[in-house]
Amino acid sequence: MSTKKLSAGDIIESRCTKCREVLNHRIVAMVEEKVVRVECNTCNGVHNYYPPPPEKVAKAPRVAAAAKPRSTSATPRVSRKDPVEAEREEWASLNPTFDLEKALPYAMDGRFPVKRLILHPSFGVGIVKAVIIPNKMQVLFQDGIKLLRCQ
Repeated sequence: MSTKKLSAGDIIESRCTKCREVLNHRIVAMVEEKVVRVECNTCNGVHNYYPPPPEKVAKAPRVAAAAKPRSTSATPRVSRKDPVEAEREEWASLNPTFDLEKALPYAMDGRFPVKRLILHPSFGVGIVKAVIIPNKMQVLFQDGIKLLRCQ
């Protein structure tokens, strides 16, 4: 099979910098046997020669046995508990230990230490889980954790 030697004026495929596609171009300049500049036949833009990218060969799908074995030290994923369900379980475990006579009535300007029982007019009996600066505390009620104002 004989291939024709390229020369200025011949038509070749090149990536056009304006059209952003592989299109037919006319050779404008060559250095020895290497194409240097081309002119796009579509937009008439003159630019350096960029050969079309090589065609990609489709890879065979991987076989499961050929995959790398995973580390055996990794523990399997465990689904997390629903946070609301976890709060209800915590409430159920703490509720029998409550001494309702020692519960302090809730007031926005009051100070409440952690693990202190409080009596809220809307939410009922709760236990202080954490005091967050500034002026906030997390209280576990039967309905779940609520963020309340305090001092």
